[in-house]
Amino acid sequence: MNFLSHFYFDRDCNDAYHVLGSVMPDLLRNADKEAQIKPERLPPQNDAAIYSLITGWKKHLEIDQHFHSSVFFKHHAHQLKILLTPAVKGSAVKPFFLGHIALELILDNLLLTTHTVFADDFYDHLKTADEAHIAAFLKLNNVDPQKFLKFYTLFINEKYLYSYTQLNSVVHALKGICLRIWKNPFTKSQEIAVNEVVELYRNALSANFMLIFEEIELLLIKP
Repeated sequence: MNFLSHFYFDRDCNDAYHVLGSVMPDLLRNADKEAQIKPERLPPQNDAAIYSLITGWKKHLEIDQHFHSSVFFKHHAHQLKILLTPAVKGSAVKPFFLGHIALELILDNLLLTTHTVFADDFYDHLKTADEAHIAAFLKLNNVDPQKFLKFYTLFINEKYLYSYTQLNSVVHALKGICLRIWKNPFTKSQEIAVNEVVELYRNALSANFMLIFEEIELLLIKP
C-alpha cells in the first residue's frame, strides 16, 4: 500500500511518531536505496518516540502482508496487468509491476477524492515529528540521518500527495516509480494509454474499494 492508504489505518491516531513509523519504510526506500534496516528486530526501546516509530514500522509491515496476500490485491493487480499489457507493448516495464503499483496509487486517489482521508492531516503529523528523534531512530539502525532528513524536508514541503486527486498526477507518479528501474519507461503514446486504463479502472473500483480497508481493519484487531 502507498502512503495515504497506510495513513488510513492511523487517521485517528494522535501520535506523530507512530504515523511517521507507519510510512517510514516507503519514505526510507525513496530517500536512500542503500538503507536496508530491520527495526522490528531491535530490542525494546525506552525512548517513547523511537518506540512509536518502531511500532508504526511494524504496523506497516503487517498491513502490507495482509494487503499483498488478499484476494482483492491478487484480483485487481492481475486485472490491471491484463489491461496495461497492450498499453505498454514494446516497453521494458513489467506489466505485473505496473498493475501492482497502479492499484496502490488508485487507492490513494480514491481515499483523497472521497474525503476518506485528508492530506492535511497526514502532513501535519509529519511536520510535528522532531528531527532529533528521527535522527536517533536512524542512527540506532546504522543509517546516516542527513540524507534522509534532506529528503524528508523536501517531501513535506512539496506536498506532492495533494496532486493524487488528479489522475494525470497518479500516472506521473507511476512513471516516476518506473524511472527508478527502467530508463524511458513509456513513450508519450504509451503514457496516454496507461492514463486511459488507470482512469477506467479507477472509476470501476470506486464503488467497492473500501472493502480491502475494512478487511484489513478486521485483521488488525484480531488477537
